[in-house]
Amino acid sequence: MSDAPVEKSAELADDLVTTAHVLPSGQAYTATTGTLVLREEVHTDGKFDGHRPKAQVFLTSYTLDGADPLTRPVTFAFNGGPGSSSVWLHLGVLGPRRVVMGDAGSLAAPPYGIEDNAETLLADSDLVFIDPVSTGYSRAAEGEKPESYHGFTGDVESVGEIIRLWTTRNGRWMSPKFLAGESYGTIRAAALADHLQTRYGMYLNGIMLISSIIDFVTGEFNDGNDLSYALYLPTYAAIAHHHGLHGDRPLADVLREAEEYASRDYPWALARGSRLSADERAAVVQRVAALTGLSPDYVDSADLRIEHVRFFTELLRSRRQIVGRLDGRFTGWDVDAARERYERDPSISAIMGPYSAVLHHYLHTELEYHSDLPYEILTSRVSPWSFKEFEGVHVNVTGKLAAAMRDNPHLRVHVGCGYHDGATPYYAAEHAFAHLPIPAALAGNVEFKYYEAGHMMYVHEPSRLAQAADLAAFVRSSA
Repeated sequence: MSDAPVEKSAELADDLVTTAHVLPSGQAYTATTGTLVLREEVHTDGKFDGHRPKAQVFLTSYTLDGADPLTRPVTFAFNGGPGSSSVWLHLGVLGPRRVVMGDAGSLAAPPYGIEDNAETLLADSDLVFIDPVSTGYSRAAEGEKPESYHGFTGDVESVGEIIRLWTTRNGRWMSPKFLAGESYGTIRAAALADHLQTRYGMYLNGIMLISSIIDFVTGEFNDGNDLSYALYLPTYAAIAHHHGLHGDRPLADVLREAEEYASRDYPWALARGSRLSADERAAVVQRVAALTGLSPDYVDSADLRIEHVRFFTELLRSRRQIVGRLDGRFTGWDVDAARERYERDPSISAIMGPYSAVLHHYLHTELEYHSDLPYEILTSRVSPWSFKEFEGVHVNVTGKLAAAMRDNPHLRVHVGCGYHDGATPYYAAEHAFAHLPIPAALAGNVEFKYYEAGHMMYVHEPSRLAQAADLAAFVRSSA
């Protein structure tokens, strides 16, 4: 038996890399990328047992050189999933460099492109992009279980701690502060606004909710929940319009008609169930078919209730095509043209290659960060995601967002919606915010902006330009 001492493994440490860059405007900025060690206070039998490493969280920050930290805003950004890295907001609309991939119907060929983003939010706010644990290069620490971060509360608390750490270490407590979240990131952002205030006393100036879903009941197609069928109807109409099924009618006219029907007559008809007369049911069939572009027979066979993936599979079946869930402007082919539900979302297929290629090139070549780990762009490793806090009820953070707004009446909210977004429909977001429990005096703190694109509306160039301008204006007016 050897008497040699056992070597202790090296203490886990941050591995941040800093590089210098210049915006197209000539302003110099610093990029810092790498992992921060997330530590937790550990107590054993009531005794403090140390501040122990629990995870390594990957982030990329951009700070404008020479700016006054007392007045310079900072925006903390993340995507959703759960299981998504921050690559989409980072290289799609907010960051100083962006993906060049083309758009629906005119996609670029591999290996795609990268270029300066002249409309980057960095012109108005420093940026910090956060990859939650198990996404990007973020991982649980050696010997730790990642499952504790794969759920609503663990996710909010860990991202909140990273925001606190970065803010403290960089001397930014007096800076105007913003959150930007996309998709499930809007659930995270809404909950974080309340968590940061109640846990750390960190009050925000604004949150940007892009492709928002803050109340899951608006997007769940469960037995007994007729609400989502009505809230999706305007999005179905928009997608049908894009594919030429509404003739030369303006999109605004189609949406107005769909919203009017979805707000009153359609919910009434669904609520009637078998009490609808034959004539009433026939009228509903014809109206829903006309709005959605589906056949009357299909609408009737579906009992007037059009589930979203079934819609994306059915809409262009006569053309042997399917349409995207994230963005209904994109089309593709399924191996089985008679399938009820497609196998893959063509809009995800369209964006995954460009963003993966550019991300890896950018981090390793331009930001000089190197890792042999796979960068988890969009991973299922976070599954199953825990919503134990909502056992017996649907996931809903409108109460948390409203509480944050009531406690901090200066908190402003921007909601960005894509008309062709079949994952988080714009009309569902409107419904959720119409039920936000805030006083009338705070109603003006919420603004909505709309774009003729999908979930990642910035892949559509006119929408990207408009959205970049809208976000910049929001930060300037809220800081």
